[in-house]
Amino acid sequence: MTNWPIYQGTGVPHDGVDRLPSPPNWRSFSGGPVVAHPASADAAPDLGTARRLGEEHRAPIAGPDEVKMVNAALYLRRPLLITGRPGTGKSTLAYTVAKELKLGPVLRWPITSRSTLQDGLYRYDPIGRLREENLRQLRRRDGDSGEDTIAEDIGQHLRLGPLGTALLPYDRPRVLLIDEIDKSDIDLPNDLLNVFEEGEFEIDELSRLPREVEVVDVMSADRGARAAITRGRVECRAFPFVVLTSNGEREFPPAFLRRCLRLDMRPPTARQLSSIVEAHFGAEAARNAQRHVAEFLQRRERAELTTDQLLNAVYLATSGSRDDESFDSMVEAVLRPLAATESE
Repeated sequence: MTNWPIYQGTGVPHDGVDRLPSPPNWRSFSGGPVVAHPASADAAPDLGTARRLGEEHRAPIAGPDEVKMVNAALYLRRPLLITGRPGTGKSTLAYTVAKELKLGPVLRWPITSRSTLQDGLYRYDPIGRLREENLRQLRRRDGDSGEDTIAEDIGQHLRLGPLGTALLPYDRPRVLLIDEIDKSDIDLPNDLLNVFEEGEFEIDELSRLPREVEVVDVMSADRGARAAITRGRVECRAFPFVVLTSNGEREFPPAFLRRCLRLDMRPPTARQLSSIVEAHFGAEAARNAQRHVAEFLQRRERAELTTDQLLNAVYLATSGSRDDESFDSMVEAVLRPLAATESE
């Protein structure tokens, strides 16, 4: 298989996604007309990716298991469910894939116990639309003859969510991060099944409009972007690269697991930690921070620590003048274990 692997885990952007073979026939979708992919536009750099990854990822940042499962998900057009302890880089993997394969800004859907499928697909504001209609009636009584069409009116009050935006008919995949799915209500994983399987959904408020109102321009989850929806149907063309993260706090239904590929994320190695430090602070700071990396690894063997805590400690160590007497206590504070006490 000469195309393998598309994602190489180096962090160096390339156009390998253009070599992605056609999907299997049971994962083929035909949505349209094609929507302009944000990565193809002359857009500003994605600040979310820069915050997660830093600016200078050049060393290998993904292990062989991550590379293998990411490519399997890309080839099969299946969601990737990543489990692991906090701070192992589950969410960050979505950003590394988006950056390396040049797939544009990551669409992030943070899950809480109150999250519903509707939140991910779209939000409609009927109160805002009613208020707008009342203002329009007042303007008409005052002699203002300007009128919005029905499509313009409802389009101002409907916004696609992260999942709904990811399912627009792009010519290449979007990256969707469904973060901490294990915190969801018990019904959400089952509610996602049909959307994952069919790659489409219907917006009831648009499908019920008069027949002459065929296309409605609505807001999307991308900042400042809009999308044209035809007859209230959203159907993907390139199935998004979906990353679902879980801290292992619950079990998922077998039907949900059957539709996902699974990856158990291991904590970053010393080499990966050094690469992460270099990406955020530069090569010289990474060399000077080796003792902090070594100390972090020793502490991590005894207690639960996250990569964010290491970055905080390195920042304090490289942030210029400081009171050395209080510095050690600050480092102790930021490297405090997540659990109540360290194991002996």
